[in-house]
Amino acid sequence: MDYTYRFPGFRFKALTFSYDDGVAADMRLVEILQKNGLRGTFNVNAGLFAEKEGEFRLTAEQVRDLYLPAGMELACHGYTHPHLERLPQAYAAGEILEDRRALEALVGVPVSGFAYPYGTYNDAVVAMLQMAGMHYARTVVSTESFEMPGDWLRLPATCHHANPRLAELGQRFLSLGKGVDPMRQTLQMFYVWGHSYEFDNAKNWSVIEDFAAMMAGQEDIWYATNREICGYMEAVSRLETGPDGRICYNPSAQDVCFLAGGKAYTVHGGETLVLD
Repeated sequence: MDYTYRFPGFRFKALTFSYDDGVAADMRLVEILQKNGLRGTFNVNAGLFAEKEGEFRLTAEQVRDLYLPAGMELACHGYTHPHLERLPQAYAAGEILEDRRALEALVGVPVSGFAYPYGTYNDAVVAMLQMAGMHYARTVVSTESFEMPGDWLRLPATCHHANPRLAELGQRFLSLGKGVDPMRQTLQMFYVWGHSYEFDNAKNWSVIEDFAAMMAGQEDIWYATNREICGYMEAVSRLETGPDGRICYNPSAQDVCFLAGGKAYTVHGGETLVLD
């Protein structure tokens, strides 16, 4: 029996954003995303907080009051934004752990996502992130595809927001699934990354304003943070079944949706489900 997994609400598409450095321009970007019902992740260096408001970066208090209350995710980006692979390993590990410790102390929730400073890393850095309890880490690789990642600690994006094909990719994503048998629709994710100050530098805030408006309000898209999507896929991977797939146990706390045998099922957290 084939399982065809779905995101919450039986959607097969997810849209997410990832923006780096915790800068003041994030305030405008968060407003744009929130206005359009979109959600994303903001990767912050706790060792580089501004001392007072009005500077290039946000203060600790601004970080606390901006992202989570707006439904966004706060994630790590290295305490002082170093090239982690160039540092002695104990120093690099400290950069990861101190950033997580400081951000969690600031907002009072687990902070278990990461974006590589400068997009650079090596296998030792990946191992450090695993030991630090990070669930995913975003690279700066852009695939221009919507395939789900195979390695969440080497997470690529679909594209940077400056990609001249951003709107074209958006239209392609919106058209996915039209006229296709639902049982043949695999999970798809559109992942956009960048730095919000780039819109100030290029004087082109209309790029993200227009894209957000185009992508908003779609019933077949799950608008989620990086961690929400990663966490959902972790729950999918933990499902336990018998040899014929007709008994399904969900050991996680996250409900999981899937199609099997032409029927739609939701297996709730902690539930054992017997398929028809």
